[in-house]
Amino acid sequence: MRTPQDLSVWRPQGFYYDMHSTEHGVAPGAAASQNESEDGRAGKGPFMAWSTREVADLAGTTVNTVRHYHQVGLLEQPSRSSNGYKSYEVSHLVQLLRIRRLRELGVPLDQIDRVSAGDDRALAALEDIDAELAVTIERLQQARVEIRTIIDGATTTDLPRGFENLTARLTETERSLMLIYSQVYDDEAMRDLRVMLESDPADVRADFDALPPDADEQTRIRMAERYAVGLAHDLTTYPWLQDPLAHHRGRPQMTWDAVAESVAALYNAAQLDVIARAHVIALATIAAG
Repeated sequence: MRTPQDLSVWRPQGFYYDMHSTEHGVAPGAAASQNESEDGRAGKGPFMAWSTREVADLAGTTVNTVRHYHQVGLLEQPSRSSNGYKSYEVSHLVQLLRIRRLRELGVPLDQIDRVSAGDDRALAALEDIDAELAVTIERLQQARVEIRTIIDGATTTDLPRGFENLTARLTETERSLMLIYSQVYDDEAMRDLRVMLESDPADVRADFDALPPDADEQTRIRMAERYAVGLAHDLTTYPWLQDPLAHHRGRPQMTWDAVAESVAALYNAAQLDVIARAHVIALATIAAG
């Protein structure tokens, strides 16, 4: 009877190879000859080494990804065979699988070394990553809610978050402005703008939107007087409107330029004239008490 030392015995740790048996298709002394194939790659003997493509396939990744891991220093460079081909070993496969596992957990490439350290730095890094993932999950969950709202026809894709209930009230110009404002104003300002739009008289907004660029003087004056009523209320209720840069995102000058350019581009000449006139009337109304 042959003993376990004579057989290839499966164990949880792997195969135990009988280096004195030919039952595995490798005759004594043949391992060395099979370790290199005609194309320079490692052969198929017991002590196998793999080409870049083979180790990538085994790890469930791509050749380009393997090369990138080399470039950023995450994966050790393998030795090369006599004709220059890379020969990856089990240690490289293990490294690749560990990297892939950490990537599946959401660990950024630049944090993998830190997480792999196995000390307090690793725990701190994982805590940071967990917090970032929580934020990402919350954002994605909110995105799903918004997508479902769009699918159900309750809103459109050209409105910022929080403005879904205003879909039917807003004109195309107003939707465009809200998208731009959502990028240059902070959340508090956007909440105030939403309330303003909800309370604005629909007839005034509709008439203003329909104002033609060649509207005559009297039409502009009447429109400005109607527009100024709501504007005076908003300027009183939301004082920051007289200093909108108090709620800006990014560089102040860029915010101001973006708003000015957007308003000038989205409204016609008559509408811009009405806005200017209404602003003067509203300030006079506020000053008069």
